Amino acid sequence: MGLLDGLLGNASETDTHAIQLELSQLLAPGEEVCKSYIVIRDLLVFTTKRLLLIDKQGVTGKKREYLSVPYRSIERYSTETTGHFELDADLKIWVRGMAEPITKSFRGDKNIYDVSRTLSEYTL
Repeated sequence: MGLLDGLLGNASETDTHAIQLELSQLLAPGEEVCKSYIVIRDLLVFTTKRLLLIDKQGVTGKKREYLSVPYRSIERYSTETTGHFELDADLKIWVRGMAEPITKSFRGDKNIYDVSRTLSEYTL
């Protein structure tokens, strides 16, 4: 991923082996990282068992929030692409037990289709 893409909010696929090593303390025995995408500083990680949403916080990004969403808890999701004047694309995920959807914004349509396809692959 280019630095410019990251700063602009373009999602890009990351090295799953590196993410597997980084998350080794959080993953269950036998759980493997299948695909992962980075948006600015945040990560969307698809494992064999769940979706992990990692929100890097603070100036240095050392503080992180890990939201674990089992695939069976995802009720629905939507993908909103860009238009002529709207430059942001949105992915919304509704999780059982949460009133509001989880929303991730992407700058442009570049990889939102890949993320949406991966979400379909693991939830349908």
